[in-house]
Amino acid sequence: MPRIVDSRRAYDGYVKVTVLTLADEDGEPYAREVVSIGQSACVLPYDPERKVALMVRLPRAPLLMQGIAANLVEAPAGMIGDGEGPEATIRREAMEEAGVKLNALDPVGVCWPSPGVLAERSHLFLASYSAEDRVGPGGGLAQEHEGIVVEELQLTELWRAAQSGGLQDLKTFTLVLALNARKPELFAQ
Repeated sequence: MPRIVDSRRAYDGYVKVTVLTLADEDGEPYAREVVSIGQSACVLPYDPERKVALMVRLPRAPLLMQGIAANLVEAPAGMIGDGEGPEATIRREAMEEAGVKLNALDPVGVCWPSPGVLAERSHLFLASYSAEDRVGPGGGLAQEHEGIVVEELQLTELWRAAQSGGLQDLKTFTLVLALNARKPELFAQ
């Protein structure tokens, strides 16, 4: 089992980059960079009566850096704040980003989105809502410069996108699969 023999903070901003020196079983040292941003929470809000999900689209700097101008279809998500739990975070983010008040949260799991370099744990949830629960405009906070566009998509459309490779956001893809596994009747034509 590798062990940490040295740790050096290379960058300390919104993200923190740490360079670890590890040693393998033979004592041979090697370096790994670890990016830390904290924990996140994500939810797929769905209306079981109308068979739609509330999704967001927003510009993402890493996509722009790769020359991709399209905004991905994503489930609302955000970083867990100090002293805040995953459930409180996702209720806050759902209201800020999508203007929706969520019903009971259905936990899907906690995962490491990219454990080779990213020290982030993501808490995933499903939650139902109704048309009456859309009580705010959404769009995100102005000071965060998110530029969020909110839209409702048919669950059948999301499922087709999941099957064809059209859902490129991993957390959203995972949540659509989870909802289909738990409530397949919502995806019936």
